[in-house]
Amino acid sequence: MQIIYEHFTFPPDQSFTIRSEMLAIKKYASLRSHENFEIAFIENCSGKRFIGDRIQEFEGPELVLLGSYLPHCWQIDKATDPKVQPQATVIHFFPDFLGQQLLERPEAKPLNELFAKASKGIFFSGDTVTRAKQLMKEMLYETGLKRASLMLQLLEELAQSDTSQILSSSSFKNIEYSSEAQRLNKVFDYIFNNFKEEISLQEVAGILPMAPAAFCRFFKARTNRTLIDFVKEVRIGHAAKLLMEGKHNVTEACYHSGYNNISNFNKYFKEINGLTPRAFKKQFTGSKQESLLQNIGY
Repeated sequence: MQIIYEHFTFPPDQSFTIRSEMLAIKKYASLRSHENFEIAFIENCSGKRFIGDRIQEFEGPELVLLGSYLPHCWQIDKATDPKVQPQATVIHFFPDFLGQQLLERPEAKPLNELFAKASKGIFFSGDTVTRAKQLMKEMLYETGLKRASLMLQLLEELAQSDTSQILSSSSFKNIEYSSEAQRLNKVFDYIFNNFKEEISLQEVAGILPMAPAAFCRFFKARTNRTLIDFVKEVRIGHAAKLLMEGKHNVTEACYHSGYNNISNFNKYFKEINGLTPRAFKKQFTGSKQESLLQNIGY
């Protein structure tokens, strides 16, 4: 299978990200690989799991920790409950998300051992999954120190688990930082630092450096998307974050995300998120308020 390299950036006020998303029942043709560590909780589905050099059948719920640049993919064959959409909750982070000094403390030895094992992928089962699910659910609706505290509790839960299982074979050796990944990260960094401005193909291709036509073929083959589509996803992702924060209206989110045409912005936002920006903002605000009411007992 082809390996698609991904790049994730963290908002300036967050040292890691967590998201929940619905999963499509389909067979994915590509493995994913990225520099960040990943914790994936997948539920209400079954199929095949590709981690490193191992292909195994799975039936959710399941919890997996993946190390840096470990190729992975879940092919979903069916939903366990046909009435409920398969779902994944995913965390992307770096081991030193709270600073390298923390990992140098003697109390962090179990965490360092956990992160070392993650290079081959770790599968968790039993009570660990139940407790991790609850922590991740709480994290989705928390911010700041509270979310960071829950993240540390989650990592401690994984480090202390007696139900873990290594997924890749002992002989599997992952290329932690391939030359292709280094080249793509240069492009990703440029786009994330400049997406609010006009970005030209010539400028981006010159980073590697490559001729524009050759760069387009290279980028599409390694990311499964065109440069235009990637920039669009970055801009719309930033706009969605602004709308979720509740501090900007739709017009402000448009102009703060690199667009100067509200009509195009609305079109691209709906294309990627399935909702208009206004409907997205309303839905998120409503679900957040409902969650807060549930948390206080209403």
